[in-house]
Amino acid sequence: MYYIGIDLGTSAVKLLLMKGDGSIEKISNREYPLYFPKTGWSEQNAEDWITAVKDGLRELLSGIDRSEVAGIGAGGQMHGLVILDEDDRVIRPVILWNDGRTQEETDWLNHEIGEDVLGRETANIAFAGFTAPKILWVKNHEPENFRRIAKIMLPKDYVNYVLTGAFATEYSDASGMLLLNVENKCWSKKMLEICGITENQLPKLYESYEVVGTLKPEIAEELGLPETVKVVAGAGDNAAAAVGTGTVGPDQCNVSLGTSGTMFISSRTFKNPENHAIHSFAHADGTWHLMACMLSAASGNKWWNEEILGTDDYNKEQEGIAEHLGDNEVFYTPYLMGERFPHNDTKVRAMFIGMSMNTTRRDMTQAVLEGVAFSFRDALEVAKELGIDLKRTKICGGGAKSPLWRRIIANVLNLPVDMIESEQGPGLGGAMLAAVGCGEYASVEAAADAIVRVVGTVEPEPELVKKYDEKYQTYRKLYPAVKELFR
Repeated sequence: MYYIGIDLGTSAVKLLLMKGDGSIEKISNREYPLYFPKTGWSEQNAEDWITAVKDGLRELLSGIDRSEVAGIGAGGQMHGLVILDEDDRVIRPVILWNDGRTQEETDWLNHEIGEDVLGRETANIAFAGFTAPKILWVKNHEPENFRRIAKIMLPKDYVNYVLTGAFATEYSDASGMLLLNVENKCWSKKMLEICGITENQLPKLYESYEVVGTLKPEIAEELGLPETVKVVAGAGDNAAAAVGTGTVGPDQCNVSLGTSGTMFISSRTFKNPENHAIHSFAHADGTWHLMACMLSAASGNKWWNEEILGTDDYNKEQEGIAEHLGDNEVFYTPYLMGERFPHNDTKVRAMFIGMSMNTTRRDMTQAVLEGVAFSFRDALEVAKELGIDLKRTKICGGGAKSPLWRRIIANVLNLPVDMIESEQGPGLGGAMLAAVGCGEYASVEAAADAIVRVVGTVEPEPELVKKYDEKYQTYRKLYPAVKELFR
């Protein structure tokens, strides 16, 4: 049987056709526009997603025996606000995860309602990208639209709604709305009251691998698929990607070196950290996870190479650095866009510190790579404080293609770093969730064990680990020393 994974990204949808054994048969992509109507705003039209998904599915299924398609699972961009009226019409363009218009609402939630209340109710604090501040923004700035709201959903849930008619979401994506009691996996009555909405306006909650419905007859006919195709609830993009990298089960870890940086740590038990800059969310395997998000990871390396050094030959810039690991006197803080974890500080900016007349271009390139690794170490330290004992981590993302950067991360974290065979992100995770929902695998963990394969490991080196531990103790003092300069 075949399983379709949908990765509903910010600029494009990526669709993947997976066989039951985990092998990938085909991939298709469709882009859609992103709109910036005002400075700091970021929006999309929900119908553009639907057009792209349908067109992508037609390409994906071309030449395939469509009667063999059993299930569909989606991973999608988180936090976006999709609002529908009583006639199921989308009321306004979707306010996306990277939209910054809600700073006033975010500050009000954190300071007037209070981080203690938010932490108790949702295990998280408010960030400008989360969904609850967006709801409050619509309430404050578009009261006519707010009064029309009949349904509130997240981006990938809207796709599922169009496919099946099921008004549903799941715990991993809902965790990022600031409306879910993450520990008890139910909507927070207190947060609904604060936002002025009711539970009837919110979707029914499922586990990510649970079936929410089958294709509507008209959709099945349009796509040439059986009406029996099952659609599972899916997952937020990070949780779906974690499934695709096998980061499921107790105390598993994945480091993502993409445009942004993410450390994703799975946990059998719920954790509510005092430092709410690290997210405590439900996981797609039915348990929980911690997630630290750094805004500028591989994008910071791209900025340094292309904008400052004027080159796109990243490999050449990294030549000769391996012989000097652990000995660099230059530090770099990777806060080009402010920082989400661990400081939740929109004003702080990146800096180099420690240069002398002996500092070279190579030293500063090395500092960029090390600064991102030290930020991941910040997340690891929070995990340790919560009693999580990590034995190793996987790594993925564009930056992970650098052997040097992998080696730096292995030694800064003092963890073996595993590379995986197939890096297909949320699309693969969505297809795997569909396979579980259709009974191909008994559990998400069983699917990961069967499908995800490690193809190489970077081991930490004791002498280098010691050097980097000393460097990290200096690095962690930098932000407290300079943060007031950015006020």
